[in-house]
Amino acid sequence: MKSLYMELLLILLLTGLASCTPLKTPPPLPTDTAVPPTVTPTSTEIWFPPTPTFTRHPTPVGVTTPTVNIQPAFGEPLFVDDFSDPSLWTMTRGPVGSVATGVNELSIAISEPRGYLYSLRQATKLGDYYAEITASPSICSGEDEYGVLIRVSPAFDFYRFSLTCDGQTRLDKYYNGTASSPQPLIYSSEVPPGAPSMSRLGVWANGIELHFYINDAYQFSVRDPSISSGTLGVFARSSGEGAVTVNFSNLVVYEVSR
Repeated sequence: MKSLYMELLLILLLTGLASCTPLKTPPPLPTDTAVPPTVTPTSTEIWFPPTPTFTRHPTPVGVTTPTVNIQPAFGEPLFVDDFSDPSLWTMTRGPVGSVATGVNELSIAISEPRGYLYSLRQATKLGDYYAEITASPSICSGEDEYGVLIRVSPAFDFYRFSLTCDGQTRLDKYYNGTASSPQPLIYSSEVPPGAPSMSRLGVWANGIELHFYINDAYQFSVRDPSISSGTLGVFARSSGEGAVTVNFSNLVVYEVSR
């Protein structure tokens, strides 16, 4: 009986203790964190991607235009010079070579390598005119040059109309101590290569307009206000080691028709 009483007492104690002690809440289960989807890397868009080498655009094909044909307008002759009067031209003789008159011609002979000689018509001042002269190289080759000096001023400013012995032509200018080429070298079918040969050079000068001709064929034009008047001259130049000889004849200067 006593043992039964003790068992009942033990049950009551345990039950009361349990009712007084709060139940512990179990810790929450870890929540599954959403893993962001894997992003596949994409290349950045480049509008002007660099290239290892510069890409050239195709060069447009030029359109061939007809050759300009400008005939010189001129009137009566102002004077004719057959080079029979040596006093009208400057002469020289020295190590470089010589300038001398012959039978109705003026001859420039260069014997020194890379030599240059010229001759000017004395007491002549021209502004607007059309002039023709015959140039006949007897010894020349390569880029040896010969031609006409135009509007040579007292200060020695001038234009120089040149032909080369390899078939080219150009216009140079010497002004205020500075040389330039308003028309660089160009090949012309009217320039005979080598020597002996003969060409009729023409220069039409009217104000700032300068037109140039070879054997009556138009070559090119230049507009330049730098030099307005001066005398005429002729020249020859050796471009290398060889000699050069050029004869000039039959100079005619006309008034310009406006």
